[in-house]
Amino acid sequence: MIIASASDFRAAAKQRLPRFLFDYIDGAAYAEVTSRRNVDDLAAIALRQRVLTDVSQIDTSATLFGQSCRMPVALGPVGLSGMYARRGEVQAMRAATAAGIPLCLSTVSVCSLEEVAASSVVPPWFQLYVIRDRGFMIELLARARALQCCALVFTVDMPVPGARYRDPHSGLSGPNAPLRRFAQALMHPRWAMDVGLLGRPHSLGNISSVLGAKSGLNDFIGWLSKNFDPSVTWKELGWIREHWDGKLIIKGILDPDDAAEAIALGADGLIVSNHGGRQLDGVVSSARALPDIAARCKDRMTILADGGIRSGLDVVRMLALGAHGVMLGRAWAYALGARGGAGVSQLLSIIEAEMRVAMALTGCTTIDAVGPHIIDRHGSVQK
Repeated sequence: MIIASASDFRAAAKQRLPRFLFDYIDGAAYAEVTSRRNVDDLAAIALRQRVLTDVSQIDTSATLFGQSCRMPVALGPVGLSGMYARRGEVQAMRAATAAGIPLCLSTVSVCSLEEVAASSVVPPWFQLYVIRDRGFMIELLARARALQCCALVFTVDMPVPGARYRDPHSGLSGPNAPLRRFAQALMHPRWAMDVGLLGRPHSLGNISSVLGAKSGLNDFIGWLSKNFDPSVTWKELGWIREHWDGKLIIKGILDPDDAAEAIALGADGLIVSNHGGRQLDGVVSSARALPDIAARCKDRMTILADGGIRSGLDVVRMLALGAHGVMLGRAWAYALGARGGAGVSQLLSIIEAEMRVAMALTGCTTIDAVGPHIIDRHGSVQK
C-alpha cells in the first residue's frame, strides 16, 4: 500500500491489526459525534494564502516545557500502544527522539516507564490518571522522577470511563472476548507473529505491580473500571504538586474557567482536549474550544491541543487558533499499527513537510509568526 498521509496509515492499520485493536484506536464514545467533530471542525478552518513573501528559510523549531523540539508536536499518550507493534511504545519513543520531539507515555502502556526511558537518550513525558490508590500514584510519580521524565501530563477528564459501544462488538470486552480476540489474531498472521508471539510480555508495565506480571486485557479493563476515582476535585492538583516538582501539564481542559483554575493551582501548561471524543460525546471539538481558552490564558502558560489532527496543515491550524503546540493521538497510533516505528518516523516526516508548505503559503517563516491573523474568518465555518 502506498502511504502518503495519515489517512493512508489508518487504512493500512485496519488491514494489519485484529479488529479489537483497530476499533480500540479508531472508536470513541456513544455515537462518536465528537470524534468526527474534532476532524471536521479543524478541517473547516480556512487559512489566508499570502504571496510574494520570502519563505526560502522555514524554521519549524519550538521549545515546549523547556525541551527543544524540531517542531511543536508531541506524541500523546495512547493506551495499549505496545499491542500495535512489537514493544510498540519503545519503537514510538525511538521514532520521536529521532524526529526531535517528545513522547508522552500512557499510564496503561504495555512497555514500562523504565523500558521506554532506556530506549532513548531523552526521557519521555509521563501521563498519569487520578486513581483510588494514592499510594500507588506516589509510587508512579517516584518512578517518573527517578527517570528524570521531562513533564507530567495529569489527565483529568476521566473520572469514569466513557461508554464505547465498539468494544463489546469488537471483542475487546463482552461475551467470550478472549476467544474472539484469539480468532481475530489467527486471521492476522503478520500481527500474530510480530506482536502476539514475539512482542511478549503483554502485561501493562506501569501497573504490573498491582495487576501481576501475567495480567491480560480482561484484567486491564477490570482494573480501569474499579480504580478511576469519580470523587476527584481540584484539590488533587495541589496534592500532585506536593509529590511532583517538575513541569505539570493538565490534560482534558475544554472550558476557560477550568483553564483559569489550572493556572491558579500552579500548572505549567494545559492540553485542550476532549479525549479524542472517547469520553463525553456531544461536547465541543478541541478546535472550537481552543480560541477562548487561548485568549484567556496563552500569555500565562503553555497551551497544547489535541483532537482531529491528521496533517501538518492541521498542526498549523491549531497554532493559528492559539496553541503553542499539539499532541498527536490516533495519527501516530495508526502509523505504529501499520508499519511499526518506521511508520511513526514516516508520519512525522510527512507532518513536518506539510507544516513547511502550510507555513510558506501563509507567509510564516517561524512558529512564532503563526497566529490568528492567518485565519480567513470569511472562509472558515463559523460557530
